[in-house]
Amino acid sequence: MSDVKIVWWSRLAVRLTAGVAATTLLVVGTAAALYLQAQQRHIVAEVVRGAALVSDTAKSATYHDMLADRRASVYQSMQAISEQAGIERVRIFNKEGRVTFSTARQETGLLVDTKAEACFLCHEAGRPLERLSRDERHRIYRVGDHRVLAMVTPIYNEPACSNAACHAHPSNKRVLGVIDVAISLREIDADVAAITRKGAAASLLSVLVTALFAVMLAHRTVGRPVRDLVAATHKLAAGDFTQEVRVLSSDEVGQLGRSFNEMVGVLDKARADRLQLLHTLEQQVEERTAALTRAQDQLVQTEKMSSLGRLAASVAHEINNPLAGILTYAKLTVRMLDADTVSEQTRASCVRSLRLVQRETERCTAIVRNLLEFARQRPLALADTDPAAVLDEALSLVGHQATLQGVTIERTVEPLPHLRADSGQLRQAFVNIVLNACEAMPSGGSVRVAGRTVDGGATVEITFTDTGPGIPPDRLPKIFDPFFTTKEKGTGLGLSVVYGIVERHGGTIRVESQAGHGTTFVLRMPVGGQPAAEAGT
Repeated sequence: MSDVKIVWWSRLAVRLTAGVAATTLLVVGTAAALYLQAQQRHIVAEVVRGAALVSDTAKSATYHDMLADRRASVYQSMQAISEQAGIERVRIFNKEGRVTFSTARQETGLLVDTKAEACFLCHEAGRPLERLSRDERHRIYRVGDHRVLAMVTPIYNEPACSNAACHAHPSNKRVLGVIDVAISLREIDADVAAITRKGAAASLLSVLVTALFAVMLAHRTVGRPVRDLVAATHKLAAGDFTQEVRVLSSDEVGQLGRSFNEMVGVLDKARADRLQLLHTLEQQVEERTAALTRAQDQLVQTEKMSSLGRLAASVAHEINNPLAGILTYAKLTVRMLDADTVSEQTRASCVRSLRLVQRETERCTAIVRNLLEFARQRPLALADTDPAAVLDEALSLVGHQATLQGVTIERTVEPLPHLRADSGQLRQAFVNIVLNACEAMPSGGSVRVAGRTVDGGATVEITFTDTGPGIPPDRLPKIFDPFFTTKEKGTGLGLSVVYGIVERHGGTIRVESQAGHGTTFVLRMPVGGQPAAEAGT
């Protein structure tokens, strides 16, 4: 399992920290914004309250001077009020909207629009209001680089004013003028900005502290346990079943660690059981292989004895002919030697007879020796072997049987390189193939045996081609199966034994046949190769 590197922004602890920081920023930012808005409204309300107090105070302070129409004293009081800290401007409007007094001299005498400035608060649809609340009496507007809060205080036509000798105001005229006090909000705005900056700094500090705490908590409760779990998983995938994750908590992550440790224990036990099963299977395979080897050897010997039985009749005839000649010439020699005198001609005739007896005796000895070697049961004995000589011995063993059945054997064998093989086993394979071909042609035919080298001299190829009836296509895949036979008295082991012998020598065997056109067996064995039996398989 490959160790996949996770980019830092995709790590679980980073995402958790970012989520906590974003949530904290949203909550703290919203709370701070709401708090600052409340503070700003509170400060503005306090300023409005103060401005209303100043305006009402100015009205009260000039009340008697206005009743006595002492304008200079009124204006002097207004000027004194405008010189207080934070007071930016004080103006008095008459009922027509004309500025009768202003601390800004250039405004005195100007006529303002009743729908603008201070007048719009007291006039609605061209008709003045009789009473205004404190919140309805103020307005905030910008002058230059700062804001200004203006508070208007209507001067009502009270009975004392309308009945005074110095005033000629009808009693139905409710508002006589307005006192307009403008207070600068420069310092207030500066304080609000300072509070805003401090609130933002506090919010940011809160977010940073919360994020730091979240990082530490995520690292301890999530990041480190998950990294330990991932590292243990990689080692487990590499085959290390000794991994155990430290469980430091009882939460879901701790439960995951405990589950991982339990899983490792189960996997370790399963691996041990699997190894034990494999070991048991290996022992069983070895035992079955040994049993199959013994069975194969028994099959080889069984088929060998079966082949030996089929050869018995032909061998008896084969030996009977030379024995008859030996007996005849032995009697003739005895008769000639029993004469009183032995001439030189008689002696020469006896020598010829004895040599013939010797040759026929050697012929019988070779036949018996080959039969004994063919019938002997022994393990595979590998040696430097001439395949052409082994093929000739096999053909001599089956030659009389072939003659009796009217089968002609044609031999075309090139000089062949020696093989690392068991000559007795190869001879049995060749005999089985030729006997199988002879039995397939009870009415006679021919077997053509050819030997050559292929693959640039690296392989010896020996072919056996008969003129028999051939093998049906549906039976071709089964001809090397043990006990598969189409003959009434066959054992079904001949070709199976041939297949095992060729395979044990590291070679291959294949069959080519068409119904009605004969059959060809092709044996190929490597030159200088290592047979399977010698390789320990």
